[in-house]
Amino acid sequence: MHLNKIVIFGVGLIGGSVALALKKAGVSSKIVGVGRNSDNLKAAIHLGVIDEAESNIEIAISDADLILIATPVAQTPKILAAIIPHLAEKTVITDAGSTKSDIAQYVINASTQAKNAQHFVSQFVGGHPIAGAEKSGVTAAKANLFSGKNVVLTPNENTSAEAIKLVRELWLTTGANVSEMTAQAHDQIFAAVSHLPHLLAFALVNNLANRTNAKQLFEFAASGFRDFTRIAGSSPEMWRDISLANKTALLSELEAYQAEISALQNLLKNEDSQGLQTMFEHASQARQAWQKEREMSQEKS
Repeated sequence: MHLNKIVIFGVGLIGGSVALALKKAGVSSKIVGVGRNSDNLKAAIHLGVIDEAESNIEIAISDADLILIATPVAQTPKILAAIIPHLAEKTVITDAGSTKSDIAQYVINASTQAKNAQHFVSQFVGGHPIAGAEKSGVTAAKANLFSGKNVVLTPNENTSAEAIKLVRELWLTTGANVSEMTAQAHDQIFAAVSHLPHLLAFALVNNLANRTNAKQLFEFAASGFRDFTRIAGSSPEMWRDISLANKTALLSELEAYQAEISALQNLLKNEDSQGLQTMFEHASQARQAWQKEREMSQEKS
């Protein structure tokens, strides 16, 4: 695979890491960055992450082989709306957002409303790289961020096979493992295993921080608190947008979790030691099985 021009909207951790991985693989002649922060784009050029920065969208995407949108999910529809009127027929578009149903619906709506929409519908491939880091921003970007990580593609029924193939090859070049599913299935799965855990981490930290003895509580917080709440240090803006975009699936997961908490409360009230042990053993065994499967998968890759 070789691409003459790639355009990345949002040159942060994800967008920057994609750029570095592609540069390392030598598959792109030019990578152009587009973003709201001119200082960030200057830093990206200085660090060798991108080759050029451009604020004019029409100029930026002219003759592009591929466009990657790696911004917070709430910005994606606005960017797509600005891109669609200027799309060339050859240009493939993908994103890296954590929610997919909202974007899939936007694509459906755009198919009947926008100029160049039919081309856009066939050339857009939803994507979600399951990778991250403690720090964010272009300075945290690294070429091996996606190595051995999973990437989910969510093409629609009208997506061209050529567009899917190109985006798949893009992510394979970064070292990722690529799979496909529907946008709805994606959002249901990640509401359970990613979005809900983040909400719970935020909720626990807030619960303690809002108490009158918060300082004392945090003084004695150790590894258990650290491990459970690590993800509460994630970007509030990003998780606000993800939560609202995946509201339906998240509300369902919160209800299921509340039922689990209610069951735990009843076991404690009734001093049901066997019931507590059974619940904990089931969770422990499931966690260990997941960890073992994960380690085996990483060894194979």
